[in-house]
Amino acid sequence: MSTIIRWNPVREMAAMQNAMDRLFEDAWRGARPAATAGTNPLALDVYEGDTAYTVYTALPGLAPEDITVNFHDGVLTISGEIEREAQDNARGLLLERAYGKFSRSVRLGQEVDGDKVEAEYDNGVLKLTLPKAEKALPKQIPVRVSASKN
Repeated sequence: MSTIIRWNPVREMAAMQNAMDRLFEDAWRGARPAATAGTNPLALDVYEGDTAYTVYTALPGLAPEDITVNFHDGVLTISGEIEREAQDNARGLLLERAYGKFSRSVRLGQEVDGDKVEAEYDNGVLKLTLPKAEKALPKQIPVRVSASKN
């Protein structure tokens, strides 16, 4: 005896939507450049003000001494390593957190006064303040009135 199942176009469209969602998620997951190269990507927010650059990055779970910040020849480099927690007698079901070595370099547009760079680490967020060098700051030139020759 055969069973007849009523066709439900809404169910078919929902299944198609789920398949498309999986396709795009897989495509974006594969597009993460550093994840396949053995290092983890480090997301940065870089702001430029009139007198300084400000850089923010999230590094949860790291101690300040595990973070390396270098500034050399106009290139800011942030690096370190996030250790993976060992799990005895446990099988990972969902492993999405990044771990391993990371490094990120960014070239800033104007010269920075390297002696005045400040780094603050609070609640897993690293904030770097990189003051622009005096010679890189815009200078306002006063306009004088010249003496009239009469």
